[in-house]
Amino acid sequence: MPNLVTGATGFVGSAVVRALLARGEAVRVLVRRGSDRANLAGLDVAPVEGDLTDPASLARAVAGCTRVFHLAADYRIWVPNPASMLAANVGGTNSLMLAAAEAGVSRIVYCSSVAALGLTKDGSPADETTPVSEASVVGIYKKSKFRAEQAVLDLVRSRALPAVIVNPAAPVGPRDIKPTPTGKMIVDAASGRMPAYVETGLNIVHVDDVAAGHLLAADRGTIGERYIIGGQNLTLAQVLALVDAETGRTQRRVRLPGKLLWPLALASEAVARLTGMTPLVTRDHLRMARKMMYFSSAKAQRDLGYAPRPASEAVADAIAWFRANGRLG
Repeated sequence: MPNLVTGATGFVGSAVVRALLARGEAVRVLVRRGSDRANLAGLDVAPVEGDLTDPASLARAVAGCTRVFHLAADYRIWVPNPASMLAANVGGTNSLMLAAAEAGVSRIVYCSSVAALGLTKDGSPADETTPVSEASVVGIYKKSKFRAEQAVLDLVRSRALPAVIVNPAAPVGPRDIKPTPTGKMIVDAASGRMPAYVETGLNIVHVDDVAAGHLLAADRGTIGERYIIGGQNLTLAQVLALVDAETGRTQRRVRLPGKLLWPLALASEAVARLTGMTPLVTRDHLRMARKMMYFSSAKAQRDLGYAPRPASEAVADAIAWFRANGRLG
Protein backbone atom coordinates (compact mmCIF):
# COMPACT_ATOMS: atom_id res chain seq x y z
CA MET A 1 0.00 0.00 0.00
CA PRO A 2 1.39 3.42 -0.92
CA ASN A 3 2.17 6.46 1.21
CA LEU A 4 0.34 9.66 0.25
CA VAL A 5 2.44 12.83 0.27
CA THR A 6 0.72 16.18 -0.15
CA GLY A 7 2.82 19.20 -1.06
CA ALA A 8 5.16 16.81 -2.88
CA THR A 9 6.13 19.34 -5.56
CA GLY A 10 7.41 21.73 -2.93
CA PHE A 11 10.68 22.15 -1.09
CA VAL A 12 10.13 19.97 1.98
CA GLY A 13 7.54 17.70 0.37
CA SER A 14 9.87 16.61 -2.41
CA ALA A 15 12.54 15.81 0.18
CA VAL A 16 10.05 13.56 2.02
CA VAL A 17 9.21 11.83 -1.28
CA ARG A 18 12.90 11.15 -1.92
CA ALA A 19 13.39 9.82 1.60
CA LEU A 20 10.48 7.40 1.20
CA LEU A 21 11.67 6.22 -2.22
CA ALA A 22 15.17 5.67 -0.82
CA ARG A 23 13.60 3.16 1.58
CA GLY A 24 11.91 1.37 -1.29
CA GLU A 25 8.41 2.52 -0.38
CA ALA A 26 5.59 3.22 -2.83
CA VAL A 27 4.58 6.87 -3.03
CA ARG A 28 1.43 8.55 -4.26
CA VAL A 29 1.51 12.35 -4.53
CA LEU A 30 -1.31 14.87 -4.47
CA VAL A 31 -0.63 17.55 -7.09
CA ARG A 32 -2.65 20.51 -8.30
CA ARG A 33 -3.52 20.75 -11.96
CA GLY A 34 -0.91 22.86 -13.74
CA SER A 35 1.53 22.86 -10.82
CA ASP A 36 5.29 22.98 -11.37
CA ARG A 37 6.44 19.36 -11.01
CA ALA A 38 10.15 19.94 -11.57
CA ASN A 39 10.98 18.62 -8.09
CA LEU A 40 9.38 15.28 -9.00
CA ALA A 41 11.10 14.87 -12.37
CA GLY A 42 12.41 11.34 -12.82
CA LEU A 43 10.92 10.06 -9.57
CA ASP A 44 8.83 6.89 -9.46
CA VAL A 45 5.65 8.34 -7.98
CA ALA A 46 1.96 8.03 -8.75
CA PRO A 47 0.39 11.49 -9.15
CA VAL A 48 -3.24 12.19 -8.27
CA GLU A 49 -4.65 15.59 -9.18
CA GLY A 50 -6.50 17.42 -6.45
CA ASP A 51 -6.65 20.45 -4.21
CA LEU A 52 -6.90 21.09 -0.48
CA THR A 53 -10.12 23.03 -1.07
CA ASP A 54 -11.73 20.07 -2.89
CA PRO A 55 -12.69 17.40 -0.31
CA ALA A 56 -13.74 14.90 -2.98
CA SER A 57 -10.26 14.97 -4.52
CA LEU A 58 -8.72 14.41 -1.10
CA ALA A 59 -10.88 11.33 -0.55
CA ARG A 60 -9.74 9.93 -3.91
CA ALA A 61 -6.10 10.65 -3.12
CA VAL A 62 -6.07 8.94 0.27
CA ALA A 63 -8.08 5.85 -0.72
CA GLY A 64 -5.99 2.70 -0.32
CA CYS A 65 -3.03 4.45 1.33
CA THR A 66 -1.39 3.12 4.47
CA ARG A 67 0.13 6.41 5.67
CA VAL A 68 -0.34 10.10 4.92
CA PHE A 69 2.34 12.79 5.05
CA HIS A 70 0.53 16.12 4.88
CA LEU A 71 2.88 18.93 3.86
CA ALA A 72 0.79 20.97 1.42
CA ALA A 73 0.20 24.54 2.58
CA ASP A 74 -0.05 28.11 1.36
CA TYR A 75 3.30 29.41 2.62
CA ARG A 76 3.48 33.18 2.31
CA ILE A 77 4.27 35.76 4.96
CA TRP A 78 1.84 38.26 3.42
CA VAL A 79 -1.36 37.68 1.46
CA PRO A 80 -3.89 40.23 0.16
CA ASN A 81 -6.77 37.89 1.05
CA PRO A 82 -6.27 35.93 4.31
CA ALA A 83 -9.44 33.92 3.67
CA SER A 84 -7.82 31.95 0.85
CA MET A 85 -4.88 30.97 3.04
CA LEU A 86 -7.15 29.92 5.89
CA ALA A 87 -9.28 27.85 3.49
CA ALA A 88 -6.22 25.90 2.31
CA ASN A 89 -4.19 25.62 5.49
CA VAL A 90 -6.96 25.15 8.03
CA GLY A 91 -10.00 23.96 6.08
CA GLY A 92 -7.93 21.79 3.75
CA THR A 93 -6.05 20.18 6.61
CA ASN A 94 -9.29 19.38 8.42
CA SER A 95 -10.80 17.89 5.25
CA LEU A 96 -7.75 15.73 4.60
CA MET A 97 -7.66 14.48 8.19
CA LEU A 98 -11.33 13.47 7.97
CA ALA A 99 -10.75 11.74 4.63
CA ALA A 100 -7.77 9.86 6.06
CA ALA A 101 -9.77 8.78 9.10
CA GLU A 102 -12.58 7.56 6.85
CA ALA A 103 -10.08 5.63 4.70
CA GLY A 104 -8.62 3.92 7.77
CA VAL A 105 -4.98 4.94 7.32
CA SER A 106 -2.61 3.61 9.97
CA ARG A 107 -0.57 6.77 10.55
CA ILE A 108 -0.65 10.45 9.63
CA VAL A 109 2.29 12.84 9.91
CA TYR A 110 1.09 16.43 9.83
CA CYS A 111 3.74 18.98 8.94
CA SER A 112 3.00 22.00 11.10
CA SER A 113 5.70 24.58 11.80
CA VAL A 114 7.59 26.16 14.67
CA ALA A 115 5.45 29.15 13.65
CA ALA A 116 2.62 27.49 15.60
CA LEU A 117 4.67 27.27 18.81
CA GLY A 118 5.34 29.71 21.61
CA LEU A 119 8.52 31.70 22.15
CA THR A 120 10.34 32.35 25.40
CA LYS A 121 10.53 35.86 26.83
CA ASP A 122 14.28 35.71 27.39
CA GLY A 123 15.18 34.41 23.92
CA SER A 124 16.24 30.97 25.12
CA PRO A 125 15.24 28.01 22.92
CA ALA A 126 11.53 27.19 23.07
CA ASP A 127 10.23 23.63 23.04
CA GLU A 128 6.95 21.79 22.58
CA THR A 129 5.77 22.82 26.07
CA THR A 130 6.40 26.57 25.76
CA PRO A 131 3.04 28.34 26.30
CA VAL A 132 1.36 29.75 23.19
CA SER A 133 -1.96 31.34 22.27
CA GLU A 134 -3.35 32.47 18.95
CA ALA A 135 -3.22 36.07 20.17
CA SER A 136 0.55 35.82 20.57
CA VAL A 137 1.13 34.41 17.09
CA VAL A 138 2.21 37.05 14.55
CA GLY A 139 0.85 37.07 10.99
CA ILE A 140 -1.85 35.22 9.11
CA TYR A 141 0.44 32.37 7.96
CA LYS A 142 1.47 31.56 11.53
CA LYS A 143 -2.12 31.88 12.73
CA SER A 144 -3.25 29.49 10.00
CA LYS A 145 -0.67 26.90 11.07
CA PHE A 146 -1.67 27.36 14.72
CA ARG A 147 -5.34 26.79 13.88
CA ALA A 148 -4.57 23.81 11.64
CA GLU A 149 -2.48 22.18 14.34
CA GLN A 150 -5.29 22.65 16.86
CA ALA A 151 -7.74 21.10 14.39
CA VAL A 152 -5.52 18.01 14.08
CA LEU A 153 -5.18 17.70 17.86
CA ASP A 154 -8.96 18.06 18.26
CA LEU A 155 -9.48 15.14 15.85
CA VAL A 156 -6.90 13.05 17.71
CA ARG A 157 -9.00 13.50 20.82
CA SER A 158 -12.48 13.25 19.30
CA ARG A 159 -11.94 10.73 16.48
CA ALA A 160 -8.83 8.84 17.64
CA LEU A 161 -7.07 10.20 14.55
CA PRO A 162 -3.68 8.40 14.30
CA ALA A 163 -1.76 11.63 13.77
CA VAL A 164 1.69 12.78 14.83
CA ILE A 165 2.71 16.42 14.41
CA VAL A 166 6.14 17.65 13.37
CA ASN A 167 7.16 21.30 13.69
CA PRO A 168 10.04 22.06 11.31
CA ALA A 169 12.20 25.12 11.88
CA ALA A 170 13.61 27.12 8.91
CA PRO A 171 14.54 24.55 6.23
CA VAL A 172 17.51 25.25 3.95
CA GLY A 173 19.03 23.14 1.19
CA PRO A 174 18.58 21.94 -2.40
CA ARG A 175 15.42 22.12 -4.54
CA ASP A 176 14.07 25.35 -3.01
CA ILE A 177 12.47 26.24 -6.31
CA LYS A 178 10.24 29.17 -5.33
CA PRO A 179 12.34 29.95 -3.16
CA THR A 180 11.06 30.09 0.44
CA PRO A 181 11.62 33.34 2.39
CA THR A 182 14.74 31.84 4.02
CA GLY A 183 15.98 30.58 0.67
CA LYS A 184 15.43 33.99 -0.92
CA MET A 185 17.46 35.58 1.85
CA ILE A 186 20.34 33.20 1.09
CA VAL A 187 20.08 33.90 -2.66
CA ASP A 188 20.09 37.66 -2.09
CA ALA A 189 23.01 37.48 0.35
CA ALA A 190 25.05 35.17 -1.90
CA SER A 191 24.35 37.40 -4.92
CA GLY A 192 25.46 40.60 -3.19
CA ARG A 193 21.93 42.00 -3.12
CA MET A 194 21.61 42.36 0.65
CA PRO A 195 23.38 45.56 1.73
CA ALA A 196 21.42 45.82 4.98
CA TYR A 197 19.54 43.60 7.39
CA VAL A 198 17.47 43.64 10.58
CA GLU A 199 18.96 41.41 13.25
CA THR A 200 16.92 38.47 14.50
CA GLY A 201 17.44 34.86 15.50
CA LEU A 202 16.31 31.71 13.72
CA ASN A 203 16.82 27.97 13.70
CA ILE A 204 18.38 26.66 10.48
CA VAL A 205 17.83 23.01 9.54
CA HIS A 206 18.83 21.03 6.46
CA VAL A 207 15.77 20.14 4.38
CA ASP A 208 16.86 16.50 4.18
CA ASP A 209 16.99 16.38 7.99
CA VAL A 210 13.42 17.69 8.04
CA ALA A 211 12.45 14.84 5.70
CA ALA A 212 14.22 12.33 7.93
CA GLY A 213 12.31 13.74 10.89
CA HIS A 214 9.01 13.08 9.11
CA LEU A 215 9.89 9.42 8.58
CA LEU A 216 11.09 9.04 12.15
CA ALA A 217 7.81 10.52 13.38
CA ALA A 218 5.88 8.04 11.24
CA ASP A 219 7.92 5.11 12.54
CA ARG A 220 8.45 6.03 16.19
CA GLY A 221 6.30 9.04 17.05
CA THR A 222 3.55 8.91 19.66
CA ILE A 223 0.06 9.73 18.39
CA GLY A 224 -1.04 13.19 19.47
CA GLU A 225 2.51 14.37 20.24
CA ARG A 226 4.44 17.23 18.64
CA TYR A 227 8.12 17.08 17.70
CA ILE A 228 10.29 20.07 16.80
CA ILE A 229 12.44 19.18 13.79
CA GLY A 230 15.16 21.79 13.92
CA GLY A 231 18.86 22.29 13.57
CA GLN A 232 21.09 25.09 14.81
CA ASN A 233 20.07 28.37 16.48
CA LEU A 234 21.84 31.33 14.89
CA THR A 235 21.52 35.08 14.66
CA LEU A 236 20.86 36.40 11.18
CA ALA A 237 24.36 37.90 11.22
CA GLN A 238 25.77 34.41 11.82
CA VAL A 239 23.71 32.98 8.96
CA LEU A 240 25.01 35.71 6.65
CA ALA A 241 28.56 34.90 7.77
CA LEU A 242 27.99 31.28 6.71
CA VAL A 243 26.83 32.51 3.30
CA ASP A 244 29.93 34.68 2.95
CA ALA A 245 32.21 31.80 3.96
CA GLU A 246 30.62 29.56 1.34
CA THR A 247 30.79 32.14 -1.47
CA GLY A 248 34.31 33.19 -0.52
CA ARG A 249 33.60 36.90 -0.30
CA THR A 250 32.97 39.02 2.77
CA GLN A 251 30.33 41.66 2.26
CA ARG A 252 29.75 44.76 4.29
CA ARG A 253 26.15 45.00 5.45
CA VAL A 254 24.48 47.66 7.56
CA ARG A 255 22.47 46.48 10.54
CA LEU A 256 19.27 48.51 10.67
CA PRO A 257 16.89 48.97 13.62
CA GLY A 258 13.49 47.60 12.66
CA LYS A 259 11.61 50.74 13.74
CA LEU A 260 13.27 52.71 10.93
CA LEU A 261 11.70 50.39 8.37
CA TRP A 262 8.11 50.71 9.65
CA PRO A 263 7.16 53.49 7.12
CA LEU A 264 8.68 51.39 4.31
CA ALA A 265 6.62 48.38 5.42
CA LEU A 266 3.41 50.43 5.37
CA ALA A 267 4.22 51.75 1.90
CA SER A 268 5.22 48.29 0.60
CA GLU A 269 1.95 46.75 1.77
CA ALA A 270 -0.06 49.59 0.20
CA VAL A 271 1.69 49.12 -3.14
CA ALA A 272 1.22 45.35 -2.93
CA ARG A 273 -2.53 45.72 -2.46
CA LEU A 274 -2.75 47.90 -5.57
CA THR A 275 -0.43 45.88 -7.81
CA GLY A 276 -0.61 42.32 -6.49
CA MET A 277 3.17 42.22 -6.15
CA THR A 278 4.87 40.74 -3.09
CA PRO A 279 5.83 43.54 -0.67
CA LEU A 280 9.52 44.16 -0.08
CA VAL A 281 8.98 44.19 3.67
CA THR A 282 5.87 43.97 5.84
CA ARG A 283 4.90 44.93 9.37
CA ASP A 284 4.70 41.24 10.23
CA HIS A 285 8.30 40.79 9.05
CA LEU A 286 9.38 43.50 11.47
CA ARG A 287 7.24 42.18 14.33
CA MET A 288 8.74 38.71 13.90
CA ALA A 289 12.29 40.09 13.72
CA ARG A 290 11.90 41.51 17.23
CA LYS A 291 11.96 38.00 18.70
CA MET A 292 14.71 35.40 18.75
CA MET A 293 13.04 32.42 17.10
CA TYR A 294 15.18 29.77 18.77
CA PHE A 295 13.96 26.21 19.31
CA SER A 296 15.12 22.95 20.86
CA SER A 297 14.88 19.59 19.07
CA ALA A 298 15.81 17.67 22.22
CA LYS A 299 12.50 15.78 22.32
CA ALA A 300 12.86 14.53 18.74
CA GLN A 301 16.48 13.60 19.37
CA ARG A 302 15.61 11.71 22.54
CA ASP A 303 12.37 10.00 21.46
CA LEU A 304 12.82 9.58 17.71
CA GLY A 305 16.57 9.29 17.27
CA TYR A 306 16.65 12.51 15.23
CA ALA A 307 20.17 13.76 14.46
CA PRO A 308 20.45 17.06 12.54
CA ARG A 309 23.64 18.16 10.80
CA PRO A 310 25.33 21.59 11.24
CA ALA A 311 23.70 24.64 9.65
CA SER A 312 26.84 25.26 7.61
CA GLU A 313 26.11 22.10 5.58
CA ALA A 314 22.55 23.24 4.91
CA VAL A 315 23.76 26.63 3.68
CA ALA A 316 26.49 25.05 1.54
CA ASP A 317 24.06 22.62 -0.12
CA ALA A 318 21.55 25.42 -0.73
CA ILE A 319 24.11 27.68 -2.38
CA ALA A 320 25.44 24.80 -4.50
CA TRP A 321 21.91 24.05 -5.75
CA PHE A 322 21.07 27.70 -6.40
CA ARG A 323 24.34 28.11 -8.28
CA ALA A 324 23.88 24.94 -10.35
CA ASN A 325 20.39 26.05 -11.32
CA GLY A 326 21.33 29.59 -12.33
CA ARG A 327 19.64 31.30 -9.39
CA LEU A 328 22.66 33.33 -8.21
CA GLY A 329 23.40 36.64 -9.88
